[in-house]
Amino acid sequence: MTAINGSAAAVTGAASGIGRALALTLAERGCDLALADRDEAGLQSVAAEIAKTTQRKVSTHRVDVGEPGQILEFAAAAAAAHPGLNIVINNAGVALLGNFNEVDQAQMEWLFDINFWGVVHGTRAFLPILAKQREAHIVNLSSIFGIVAPPGQTAYCAAKFAVRGFSESLRHELAMANSSVRLTVVHPGGVATNIARNSRTGTGITDNARRAESIDRFEAMATKSPAAAAQRIITGIEKNQPRILIGSDARFMDLLQRFRPATYWAVLAKRIQKMMNVEKGS
Repeated sequence: MTAINGSAAAVTGAASGIGRALALTLAERGCDLALADRDEAGLQSVAAEIAKTTQRKVSTHRVDVGEPGQILEFAAAAAAAHPGLNIVINNAGVALLGNFNEVDQAQMEWLFDINFWGVVHGTRAFLPILAKQREAHIVNLSSIFGIVAPPGQTAYCAAKFAVRGFSESLRHELAMANSSVRLTVVHPGGVATNIARNSRTGTGITDNARRAESIDRFEAMATKSPAAAAQRIITGIEKNQPRILIGSDARFMDLLQRFRPATYWAVLAKRIQKMMNVEKGS
């Protein structure tokens, strides 16, 4: 069991969404924090909000997780500011709208640098630091799209499936080595964040209505609050759970994929369309 009270955690993507909710909830639970994001104003806002209600030590770090050198600097600075740092949450992520033939290679590499390599580099940078602690925990954010793969998400799904495979294999390696470091991989379903609204659009897309439709589809499914998602992740850390599914939609899709691994999309497409029709009141 990894105790939250008295721990220190490094969180990437901490300026908004699930990352922000994790920072606020961890602080409330007695955890010091090293918060990283590209959005400096957002980081300062989170830190100020924490300072209003707690006495926790919070350091903020402007970091682009797509840059390995910046992650290494972040790890060193976080360890210096918080010598007892024992939790790392690789949460930062981005989205990209477009079918495979509408997204160019540079865009796919941009997404992979953040969503996959950001997780790998963050894990590599912090693992030696965590290994010095009596109890430590790594949390890597995948997605329900690391379990099922809808059309229009080739880049995102590829990265999130990769996070899942990397995390599961590393977890087994740590267990075989009797490491003090535990690892959890998280698969959120629809969580109400701004990831869709902040997404990039494939260079091959010229119809502006496509972007609006994609955002509407995401928001129709995004029924879970970031605060609820954060609490579920923290519970998973405390219980050393190796895998977390967030939301009834994620649990449903996980089961559906198990029973219909090659044909699940036909069911999901109808379910999503029904949800959108309800959202529009039709």
